[in-house]
Amino acid sequence: MPDGGSATAELAVSLPALMLMLFVALTAIGSVRTQLECVDAAREAARARARGEPGEAAGRRVAPPGTVVVVVVEGDIVRATVSARVHPLGGRLPGFAVTADATALIEPGAGG
Repeated sequence: MPDGGSATAELAVSLPALMLMLFVALTAIGSVRTQLECVDAAREAARARARGEPGEAAGRRVAPPGTVVVVVVEGDIVRATVSARVHPLGGRLPGFAVTADATALIEPGAGG
């Protein structure tokens, strides 16, 4: 039987590509999750500051660990920006930044 080891050889050739695809998929899932957490944190920070509460503290409660929360008031508009770094494989590879922005109007009586 001349084809006796062809399945093993094909598996050996395709296994690195399958592992790379798995790594890319897991990294994409992790970065999308971090992006969604940053969006939630930015919305919470903007809403809290629009109500007159400290926006940075509200954003940090919701944000993933190690994020930067910046809240700026421009007239009657509150802008919140949340930035986080995603490190594939737990920091063994260079990371990339994930950011989210949110805006809100200051509520009447909440102060500027």
